[in-house]
Amino acid sequence: MQPEEVQKLVDKYAAIDPEVKALWEEHVLFKKQIEKFEGKAVRSPAEEQEMKRIKKQKLEGKTKLYAKLESLEAGR
Repeated sequence: MQPEEVQKLVDKYAAIDPEVKALWEEHVLFKKQIEKFEGKAVRSPAEEQEMKRIKKQKLEGKTKLYAKLESLEAGR
């Protein structure tokens, strides 16, 4: 799915499906946290590890979000 398509589907389903809304909000939060880490010129090993953990969580959430959106689109 393209980012524009995902945003369109999130906008469509977030108001009627709390799981979509929660997954999207979590995705945005993780994205901001990663950007904060990536904005640093130098990161400590602990920060690198935390960033990797957040990236993994973001990917897992994104996978769940895409599956949920595909399911909602298939069931309409």
